[in-house]
Amino acid sequence: MNPVYRRRLWSHRIGIALSVAAMAVGLFFLLWILFTLLIKGVDAISLAMFRDTTPAPGSDGGGLLNAIVGSLMMVGAATAISTPVGILAGIYLAEYGEESWLAQVTRFVTDIMLSAPSIVIGLFVYAVYVANVKHFSGWAGTFAISLIAVPVIVRTTDNMLKLVPSSLREAAFSLGAPRWKVALMVRLRAVKAGVVTGVLLAVARISGETAPLLFTALNNQFFNADMNKPLANLPVVIYQFAMSPYDNWRALAWGGALLITFSVLGLNILSRTLFSQKVPN
Repeated sequence: MNPVYRRRLWSHRIGIALSVAAMAVGLFFLLWILFTLLIKGVDAISLAMFRDTTPAPGSDGGGLLNAIVGSLMMVGAATAISTPVGILAGIYLAEYGEESWLAQVTRFVTDIMLSAPSIVIGLFVYAVYVANVKHFSGWAGTFAISLIAVPVIVRTTDNMLKLVPSSLREAAFSLGAPRWKVALMVRLRAVKAGVVTGVLLAVARISGETAPLLFTALNNQFFNADMNKPLANLPVVIYQFAMSPYDNWRALAWGGALLITFSVLGLNILSRTLFSQKVPN
């Protein structure tokens, strides 16, 4: 056998072995986390967890109804805010701002926001909003996690629109379609699965954020549907209950962690399924 071919063959085998080993290590820890959550969290999953509010210190029973509702309200409102903003910004970057300085600055700021620690965003909203209105609120938490979701949607939309073949755009232009209609009805429709994937990934990202909510929405032991007041939410409740000395609180923390983990896992699986749709040639 040719020595050069033998060396390349062994390099290939070693590379494959290292890749499989790295994948196995990652899967091991992932399965370990999921197994631990199942073992310790499945006992807390009951009708009472979805029916009762968080218990007072030292009391028995209780559930996570107020925290679940608060999280759904804030994540839903943040998704409603960040989705149109992120998609429209991504369309501008891909369609209208390919060479402009504003687009370059926007991409740079978006990249910074993607890598910025979430606690910094929480402190920013606290300084700009909470400190001025003099109280914590669900809206403050919504604004904080919206700032986390927007750059994810922007970059996903921008990158997906760049995958649309130029021939598809040229065909639409040759038929006399205006540029805005080409952007919305041709390019965006061609990659709608990828854009929806970006939205779902953004929702999965903000669903478990704790740090920004500590400075904005804070928490509420009682059921509350007023977004202008402190609002209970699963990440903060899990953080507080996990460090408590009460057994029922720690059990609820495991149940809430299991609920969030499998909800995010389901969103990621759904996004991967949608992402399997191919961009037309």
